[in-house]
Amino acid sequence: MGRYVIRRLLQMVPVFFGATLLIFLMVNVMGDPIAGLCGERRCDPSTAAQLRKEFGLDKPVWQQYATYMGNVFTGDFGTAFNGQEVTELMGEAFPVTIRLTLVAVFFEIVIGIALGVVTGLRRGRPVDSGALLLTLVVISVPTFVTGLLLQLLLGYKWGVIDPSVSTDARLDELIVPGLVLASVSLAYVTRLTRTSIAENSRADYVRTAKAKGLPRSRVIRKHLLRNSLIPVVTFIGTDVGALMGGAIVTERIFNIHGVGYQLYQGILRQNTQTVVGFVSVLVIVFLVANLLVDLLYAVLDPRIRYA
Repeated sequence: MGRYVIRRLLQMVPVFFGATLLIFLMVNVMGDPIAGLCGERRCDPSTAAQLRKEFGLDKPVWQQYATYMGNVFTGDFGTAFNGQEVTELMGEAFPVTIRLTLVAVFFEIVIGIALGVVTGLRRGRPVDSGALLLTLVVISVPTFVTGLLLQLLLGYKWGVIDPSVSTDARLDELIVPGLVLASVSLAYVTRLTRTSIAENSRADYVRTAKAKGLPRSRVIRKHLLRNSLIPVVTFIGTDVGALMGGAIVTERIFNIHGVGYQLYQGILRQNTQTVVGFVSVLVIVFLVANLLVDLLYAVLDPRIRYA
C-alpha cells in the first residue's frame, strides 16, 4: 500500500505542472490583460510599459511561468490586477464553494444511490421506468435552465427561497443551488448504481448468499451493495473536482461569490494570477480526490490489494 501511494504521489507531479502550464498558456494567449486596466480608453505607452514591468508581463512566457510557480511553492499566488492578494480571494471563495460542493455531493450520495438501489432491485417495473425517464430528462436539460427555472418558481413566484444567496452563503441558502449543481451528476449516479446493482444481483456470490439463508437486507448491504458501489465511488470521487470547478453557472445564477465567480472574473479580465492560482488549487483537489477513491477500493472490496 505504501509503495502504491508513493507511486501515485509521484505521478501527480507531472500532471500538476502540465495542467497549470496549459492554463497559464491559455490565459496568456487570450489577449492583452493590460488593455483593460485603464478603463475604456487605451493605456498610453509609458503607463502600459510600467504596468507590464510591475506585473512581470514584460518577460517571456516561460520565464513568467517559472517565476510564478516558484512563488506558488512559497505560498505566494501573486496579486490580482485590483491590488488584492490572490490568497485573500481564495480565503473568501473556497469556503463558499466547498460548502456548495458538499451539499451537492450529499444529494448525489443520498438521493442518487438510494434511488439507484431501489430501481436496480426492481428492474423493469414502473418505478424503474419512471426513474429512467426522469434521469434522462434531467441529463438532457442544461444546468442553467434548471437553475433559472427553480430560481423563478421558488424564488420569485412562490417566495420559498431568496433568489440570490447572501454574502454569508449560509448552508440553508445553498440547498437549492446545491441541488441544481448536483442535478446532472445525481442522475448519472442513479443510472450507474441501478446498472451495477442489476448486474451484480445475478452474480454467483449473491445467489450463494441467498442459498445460505441469509436475510435479504444483509445480502444487499454486505454483499451486493459493497461490490456495486465501486464504479459509483469512482464517479463521485472524480466529480468532486468537477463540481468545484464547474460551479460557474450555478454561482452566477444565484449570485454566489465562490470559486466559479472568481474564475469568471479572472477570465473576463484576463487576470493570469487569479485564474492560474485557483486552477492550481483545483488540480490539487482533483488529484487528491482521485487518490482517496483508489484507496477506498480496498475498503469496499477486500479482494483488491495494492502492490
